[in-house]
Amino acid sequence: MNIGIIGAGSIATFIIKEIQQMQLDGLKVKSLFVRNLKKYEQLAADYGVQLFNDIDQFLESDIDIVVEAANVATAHQHVPKVLEKKEVIIISIGALADEAFLEEVKLLGKKHKHSIYLPSGAIGGIDAIQNANGLGELKRVSLTTRKPAHSFGEDIVGEKVIFQGSAAEAIEKFPKNINVSIVLSLAGIGVENTKVEIIADSTVTKNHHQIQAEGTFGSMTFQIENEPMRTNPNTSMLAALSVLGTLKKLQSTIKIGL
Repeated sequence: MNIGIIGAGSIATFIIKEIQQMQLDGLKVKSLFVRNLKKYEQLAADYGVQLFNDIDQFLESDIDIVVEAANVATAHQHVPKVLEKKEVIIISIGALADEAFLEEVKLLGKKHKHSIYLPSGAIGGIDAIQNANGLGELKRVSLTTRKPAHSFGEDIVGEKVIFQGSAAEAIEKFPKNINVSIVLSLAGIGVENTKVEIIADSTVTKNHHQIQAEGTFGSMTFQIENEPMRTNPNTSMLAALSVLGTLKKLQSTIKIGL
């Protein structure tokens, strides 16, 4: 499967390096869409990737799927056009907090018979949440996120609850810090019904997420403590690995958890 990537940040670079260096069976990054060609000439040369700054030429290149790995604004701008030609993996999940955009990509995907894949990102248990809601009988889903206080610009000693409310409200107030609540809400009972608590904590150095869910299936709790990427401390390593894992699942004959 030939891969095209939009963006060249820490996750995009991680995907390029890991796939090209490890020579993963059946996976190859072929094309990279960026605004500044000169800035990424060395990256492209090092890993045998073709650079583009024209989205139409990028989509006409020898690729089977596109990974959007840029930012919310870029996702809004280019994902609709991508779906006319290719399937897409969206990393900037925050783009889907815009309900109009979410509906647009759903309709485009259906019209052009192209799937939209959302990696689980920095959390786990998404497949279990989806399965538990298979008959619409998931009753409660909550997410408690604990992050270093400086992540929120909080100058405190100890911990402070800085938000309690719905995922919809959390997304509006903390768009850069709570992307995980979007994919959790889409997998479960929606942004209005998913409860979120955010804690700023001066004693922790990693991001912690606890997911709890209840329904007719029973109950479940997931606890995740994320190591940051070495190249970008603001991004969890698991978020990058979830993109690589999604690509490997799509290529694999045996698909676990789908």
